[in-house]
Amino acid sequence: MAEDKKPYPSRVNKKKSSSTTNKMLNVMIGLVFALILIVGAFIFLGQNDGSENAQEPESVQISTETDKEASEEDNGEEQTESTEETTKDEEASDEEQKDEESQEPTDAEKDKEEDKEKDKDKEAEKDKEKAEEGTVTGGTITRQESNDPIVKETIINTSWEPVGTKQSGEHVSVYDTNSVDWQEKIDAITYATGLAEKDMYIMHIGNGGSPQKSIGTVQSKDMSKKYRVHLEWVEKGGWKPVKMDILNTVEGAY
Repeated sequence: MAEDKKPYPSRVNKKKSSSTTNKMLNVMIGLVFALILIVGAFIFLGQNDGSENAQEPESVQISTETDKEASEEDNGEEQTESTEETTKDEEASDEEQKDEESQEPTDAEKDKEEDKEKDKDKEAEKDKEKAEEGTVTGGTITRQESNDPIVKETIINTSWEPVGTKQSGEHVSVYDTNSVDWQEKIDAITYATGLAEKDMYIMHIGNGGSPQKSIGTVQSKDMSKKYRVHLEWVEKGGWKPVKMDILNTVEGAY
């Protein structure tokens, strides 16, 4: 019987086995290195993401602060505008108050002017009464109400005097408008009424019931005053007013 021999690996087989083992080790080392790179990459990228995420709140915070500053600026501008408007309103109110205060003296001055005008009116009324009554140098003035619708009242002034004359000799009443006697009649009428000849219309001058009496009817050119004056001749003295009617109208007065 032949003996069985155990096979022993040859050098070639040993080399092959060692080469295979080395390759496997190299592959494993490569895989491990690759894993290390991958893990390192993930860690690095994760850190970057974390940094970016960590920076976002800061960015939000900055944005919030910016908005806050902008809001404060807007509020400041609004407050400034509001303050300016308030200042303008206050200035306008002050101006109005100043105007009112400046008007107060003006109103007082107006009152003074009105008082002066009233005083002037009173003086004018007195002058009017004097004109209606004629020049008073003494004597009495009598006013008589009239029942005649044409006559408002009748005035008799005992202080009236003759106006003087340039005529001599026996007097004859003349109604020629170019005569001296006519002009002296007008002088007596202006003396009694207080109206200047240039300021009145001579409506009529006629006989007063006798050769030495005349009646003259006149009115002011503004039609506000109407008179009928009764005249008498005084020897060497001229025509003298003896009575004057203040008329409501000149129609039917002569």
